Amino acid sequence: MRATDLSELAAFDAVARHRSFRRASEERGVTASAISHAVSNLEARVGIRLLNRTTRSVSLTDAGAMLLAQLSPAFGEIGSAMDALNQFRDTPFGTVRINAPNSVAPFVLGPVIGPLIAANPNLTLEIVATDRLVDIVEEGFDAGIRLGESLRDGMTAVKIKPRLRFAVVGSPAYFTQHGIPTEPADLARHICVRNTYPSGVAYPWSFGRDGDEIDIDVSGPLALHDHELMIEAALAGIALAYVWEDRARPYVESGRLVSCLADWIAPEDWLYLYYPTRKYLSAGMRAIIAALRA
Repeated sequence: MRATDLSELAAFDAVARHRSFRRASEERGVTASAISHAVSNLEARVGIRLLNRTTRSVSLTDAGAMLLAQLSPAFGEIGSAMDALNQFRDTPFGTVRINAPNSVAPFVLGPVIGPLIAANPNLTLEIVATDRLVDIVEEGFDAGIRLGESLRDGMTAVKIKPRLRFAVVGSPAYFTQHGIPTEPADLARHICVRNTYPSGVAYPWSFGRDGDEIDIDVSGPLALHDHELMIEAALAGIALAYVWEDRARPYVESGRLVSCLADWIAPEDWLYLYYPTRKYLSAGMRAIIAALRA
């Protein structure tokens, strides 16, 4: 097989997986027009249309779907073979792309980035932090980080640290004016920041003690999905905020915020690093897994 044949097949594989010439070009590190030209050349050479293209979408023809089904394992084997060369290097080599929730990324990845890169100077780590629910396969990530409850089928999940939990915090001035709640039901009399997903859908503040689990739909004039803004609202004395404990800790330790209802808040579900079950594990991925599990 000529090198040009393999390059064209690799371009088709990328477009077919992402259903996007732009995303395929980003993965391959070339222009979208170069990807389009390679796929057109492949279709002309085999005499069969492999992709249906419109201005808004890309889909596979039956022939394209059959080709992709056979190409994917083959490219996986090629990737595995190339990665096996890492045994002849001192450290892993290559790029690993990870998606993580913006709200937890600093606490999960922040402590390991420095030591990981220092120990693996030939490893390139690309991290995209967003609270948007991402399809890591469609968007070209090697792995993602999520709470276990939001994992989907077809993924291998590895439990990682730390285990996070929420905290209810407010400013000393707020508590002087409104009092300190001692149990979740007291929140009905308080002004609270309503937590939302990026979609705008609100989620309750969850509590539990002695086997009792309580979800409280709080009320207040402010609805946010960014935890930094929630902290700012609490610091301003506007309302109570329900945020990751690690994010609030520096302000609690300095006295600018006060935590309450701690006895009612249990640790969250474990966080997991997840990746497609059939995807080969590169040496870089193995190094990342080891760092996050430590």
